[in-house]
Amino acid sequence: MRKNANAIFEGGGVKAVGMLGALYEAESRGYNWVNLAGTSAGAIIASLVAAGYSAGEIKEMVWQLDFTLFKDKDWLDRIPFVGMALSLWFENGLYEGDYLEGWIREKLAAKGVYTFKDLVLKEYENDPVCRYKLVVTATDVSRRKLLRLPYDLKDYHLNPDSLSVCKAVRMSASLPFFYEPCKLQYINSGDQRVFSYIIDGGVLSNFPVWIFDNDQLPEWPTFGFKIVEPDEYLSSQINNPFNLFTAILSTMMEARDKIHELDPKSRVRTISIPSLGVKTTDFESVQQQKEDLFKAGVMAATGFFEGWNFESFKIDFCGKKPSSKVAAKWMEPVYPEPPAQQLFNRKPEVRLIASEAINKNLPLHP
Repeated sequence: MRKNANAIFEGGGVKAVGMLGALYEAESRGYNWVNLAGTSAGAIIASLVAAGYSAGEIKEMVWQLDFTLFKDKDWLDRIPFVGMALSLWFENGLYEGDYLEGWIREKLAAKGVYTFKDLVLKEYENDPVCRYKLVVTATDVSRRKLLRLPYDLKDYHLNPDSLSVCKAVRMSASLPFFYEPCKLQYINSGDQRVFSYIIDGGVLSNFPVWIFDNDQLPEWPTFGFKIVEPDEYLSSQINNPFNLFTAILSTMMEARDKIHELDPKSRVRTISIPSLGVKTTDFESVQQQKEDLFKAGVMAATGFFEGWNFESFKIDFCGKKPSSKVAAKWMEPVYPEPPAQQLFNRKPEVRLIASEAINKNLPLHP
């Protein structure tokens, strides 16, 4: 039986392969996605799912992909010794991001998706939150604001329907200083043609699990797909300027979302997937670890769904009154250790069954 749900995908670079495994498990349990949202790498997954690809199909595409192609250079970057420094100084990023945008464009076009007009949900076309099947976040550093694309284009006097989906994803995935920022051209209130610089949505919200929330009792659940680090609660070791810069950037991209992660309503609907030590831009090493990341995502989702109860969630967090038919009240999990560890300690018997099924190439569900 098909079950409706919304899905939110965190940014995480190449670590997002783990979210594919969790998505695969969710789809195998019959979930059908109504609205999708994502940031950075999560925006890539969300856009492909919104276009009609299944997790299995996306996995096939990713497994055939040479991740190093995403580190594309122009003539300036190729100047010996000083090229990378010149690219940072004059173009504000090490790599172009053109290959990423072109790859997304090709995959979406194969499903007949070009602009957000192609992703309008007819039954929700007048809804201010659910009109589009896809929402991606980006950061306008010129106007210092978080963008929900395509909705917030109206603030620039632009038509949200006309925004290219692959361009929106490219904006969301503009990792600061790694990719060149995108320029958004518009006419301001003074009839002047101006530009805004758009970078990675993770700078202001890397995990927008709240994006479809409202005051109404939800008809279906919203699930968050999040990558966690085993030592994410340990303090950063800062002993040189580069470490300090990295820590500042990491804090910018994570601190805002900690507010929502500490909220029990957000925590209990989030599937926490271990990163296995893979870093955001490990484009070379991920080729050897992508299968392990995928399996980790499957196991994480297996443990999550074994304890998920939507009716109990609505009673505890959405103001629904319990009825005599509702089972025992949802027991909020205790987090005595980091999420990546807690996740696999909570239901060891489920983890063992899933692991054996994967290793023997058996179906996870009868």
